[in-house]
Amino acid sequence: MLRIFKSQNNQLVPIDTAADMVEGNPVVWFDLYNASQDETRSVENRLGIQIPTRDEMQEIELSDRLYQEDGAEFMTMTAATELESDYPVKVPITFILKGTTLVTVRHADPKPFQTYTARMQRLNGASCETGELAMLGLLEAMIDRTADALERAGSEIDGISREVFRKSNSSATKKTRDLQSLIEQIGQKGDLLTIVRESLVSVGRLVAYHSARDGIGARKVIKESRQRVKLIQRDATSLGDHALFLSNKINFLLDATLGLINLEQNQIIKIFSVASVVFLPPTLVASIYGMNFDAMPELKFQFGYPVALFMMVLSAVLPYLYFKRRGWL
Repeated sequence: MLRIFKSQNNQLVPIDTAADMVEGNPVVWFDLYNASQDETRSVENRLGIQIPTRDEMQEIELSDRLYQEDGAEFMTMTAATELESDYPVKVPITFILKGTTLVTVRHADPKPFQTYTARMQRLNGASCETGELAMLGLLEAMIDRTADALERAGSEIDGISREVFRKSNSSATKKTRDLQSLIEQIGQKGDLLTIVRESLVSVGRLVAYHSARDGIGARKVIKESRQRVKLIQRDATSLGDHALFLSNKINFLLDATLGLINLEQNQIIKIFSVASVVFLPPTLVASIYGMNFDAMPELKFQFGYPVALFMMVLSAVLPYLYFKRRGWL
């Protein structure tokens, strides 16, 4: 799908696909979303550029993501999408700046594209006279989206922390905590933070490359653009630090949860160990008096049987009381 926008009264106005090919029509933004070959070729012919393919967009080398060709800047970033779901994904998005025109190439539909487009079509919106301002607006929308995701993740991590470190109930009738479920939640939050951090690093690299190209005179940049670039860099850095803090907290919670699992396992093993120690002396007494020897004077004792039972009970009670006093039970 190819969407085309022009600037009119500081608003992004969608225009017809056929009408945009008329020379002199000031196109600000070509948005290629899962575009067909014909749509891609029409944009290439209009701007005189070679749009990268999906495989080329997924390259990880810096030279394949940030470069200049045919008088245009090609900048590919990794965006995070489906942040509200349990399984967020990362997708490549390419920004191409040719003069005052922006081309976006994407194969997913992140929410920042929808929110930014809707906002810029309203009255009294932010200025969007060039493709560069449209790109910066999209990056700001992605930053805002990422900030919301981190805030939500932070609240959920706080909830996990309270669940991990809450006081355990000593009543045996209460259902024990589902530590396996906690580990699954921790793993999901860890995956989310990994994707978010990678996206923020990608935004920082893209903006740094763009500002460096501006610095060497590749384009005359207005003051507003420079200020917005600095704000995006600062926000990406601060959000990256916050994501790192949450990642460290997630690792701490994972270690704590595994420690609780080990404590519960040790508690079970301790119960079996104490039980074996408690029943060992009675077993020893019963074994001695169960031997088939003729020369055992105790067997002729009239009260030998109750005395043996008493010794067995006493040998079991004394270790139990000792362990109870030491707090091992």
